[in-house]
Amino acid sequence: MKKSLRLFAAIVMATTILVSCGDGFKTTKSGLRYKFLESNKGAQQVKENDVLVGTCVVRLNDSILGRLDTPDRILMANASTFPGDLPEGLLMMHIGDKAIFEIEADSVAKYGARFPDFYKPGTGMKLVYEINLTDIITKEEMEQEQAIFRENMLQAQAAEKEALAQYVANNKINATPDEEGLYIIVNKKGNGQKVEIGRQVAINYTGRLLDGKVFDTSIESVAKENEIYDSRRHYEPLSYRVGEQSLIRGWEKGVINQPAGSKLTLIIPSALGYGPQDLGNIPANSSLIFDLEIVSVK
Repeated sequence: MKKSLRLFAAIVMATTILVSCGDGFKTTKSGLRYKFLESNKGAQQVKENDVLVGTCVVRLNDSILGRLDTPDRILMANASTFPGDLPEGLLMMHIGDKAIFEIEADSVAKYGARFPDFYKPGTGMKLVYEINLTDIITKEEMEQEQAIFRENMLQAQAAEKEALAQYVANNKINATPDEEGLYIIVNKKGNGQKVEIGRQVAINYTGRLLDGKVFDTSIESVAKENEIYDSRRHYEPLSYRVGEQSLIRGWEKGVINQPAGSKLTLIIPSALGYGPQDLGNIPANSSLIFDLEIVSVK
């Protein structure tokens, strides 16, 4: 089964009058150097907007920037951005081909690509792609796949909405959700410093799914009760500076302006949580419930 698209480097940037070179490389009129190690010209050829499946090694001169040794979606044959860029070479490839392409690193850097510290502009450094093409996903196949994904997403969102409404009804929750569907239930109002952007907070929490299954907690006794205890972990309030840590948006919205000492229950729709990501213990499109205690605000 074809896997999810992984752009192997953020450098996917075709007239080919060829000039032979002594090292086995050829050079196109635009300046792209390339060499085919294996050629399979009778097979399907890459077209613009196709996604390439295969293995890939990316180097800056002799230093490896990244590699993928198991066939996967690696690159998309976008339109050329500058003379001698990679798509010109990709469009030459057929399924079964193995090829090496050399691009001027300075040309790529002009378009915002980030290179390691050892990159020295103006020294002729080369960005090198070694590609083994095992399959092609056409533009039409991608569009069909995306249409199926969107339909599945709509169905999942509808199912989540129904499950969340059922949970609210079953638990007789009277709180009114905000415009994004977040429920903030204040179980105890504290009287300390309020949570604001830039302040240091410490919060005890327990996170669970709508079916009651606890997937994470900062409290050791809760972890043991729910059989998720990890002896390698320190169970203590989560301490962070508000606005500087990548917490889910539902959590961030729920605690802002709440004073220290407060105990809250947040019911967070997946759009404010982890969305369509499947995290294993948190299935895709899951509404989440967090019981929080704001221990301190500094």
